[in-house]
Amino acid sequence: MPNHFLPEKAQLWHRRQLLKLGLVGVGLTGATLGVQRLASKSRSQTIVKIPPLPQDAPAVNPSFHPMKMLRDFDYGTVKEEKGRKIREFRIIAGTSTVQLNSAVSLVTWNYNGRIPGPTLRATGGDRIRVIFLNNGGHAHTIHFHGIHTAEMDGVKPVGNGKATIYEFDAEPFGVHLYHCHIAPVTRHISKGLYGMLIIDPPQKRPPADEMVIVMGGYDLNEDNQNELFAFNGIPNYYMEHPIPIYQNQLIRLYLLNLIEFNPVATFHIHANFFRIYPTGMTIKPTGESDVITMGTAERHILEFAYPYTGKYMFHPHQDAIAEAGCMGHFDVISPA
Repeated sequence: MPNHFLPEKAQLWHRRQLLKLGLVGVGLTGATLGVQRLASKSRSQTIVKIPPLPQDAPAVNPSFHPMKMLRDFDYGTVKEEKGRKIREFRIIAGTSTVQLNSAVSLVTWNYNGRIPGPTLRATGGDRIRVIFLNNGGHAHTIHFHGIHTAEMDGVKPVGNGKATIYEFDAEPFGVHLYHCHIAPVTRHISKGLYGMLIIDPPQKRPPADEMVIVMGGYDLNEDNQNELFAFNGIPNYYMEHPIPIYQNQLIRLYLLNLIEFNPVATFHIHANFFRIYPTGMTIKPTGESDVITMGTAERHILEFAYPYTGKYMFHPHQDAIAEAGCMGHFDVISPA
């Protein structure tokens, strides 16, 4: 599979630029990969083993690797201010050309050079601070789903080359999202300006192999219809490069539907059932199924484990969406 991004100069947070924007002194963001550890001190020794990264699974660019993005959670930089925990994140809006398949490339708008943007993660009760720099060539914003003041709602345009700060309490716990809210919003989202925000409950969930899948669509000719669809940015990526998971290990899937122009989409796994936590806002599951229906911006936590090894499909049960790029495999392997 070829490199999906055309060579471009990296966008960096230079000190001179930060001085110009008045944002010097803020910390760097952090992310975790590979082995997932519970944040709770009482369970800090609990480790979930993650299968090795498939060697043939390619990156799009250093920031955009769909296989790594599954388990890549950005916890930000943790600070203490006046006795309050602050999680500080940095997000840059940019423009990049993506090779979606062997025949189609698209000029995308994105956060931090990837589609979806970084998976931000906090715990209920934290204070979230997002430093946003717009280098995208157009006015952009970040609108967060959740509870916050009107000033932090992300509907006021941020011009190209400008920066702003969004700050709010992490509430309520659950699976949320963020996206650009410049009209036409459908165009900004369908070109890639979206991502997931996870707010964990103060009492952590049990250990699991946690991963993120965001469903998106691409309107290639701007006719308000999607010609291609994708899990985590690249059509058919997980079909060509199956996701390795261990047999009998609990999978906690954070699933978000951000397909514009199609009113609903389903998600189905083969040869298994999952427990459903609607919007991630319940501690106990409310149902069990092998297919779930979601409108645009709807999201859930799904939990499952595979008892048998082998490759198992997952896809929307709208075949036209699946066959246009929203198709993948879980590769269930023995832990021994």
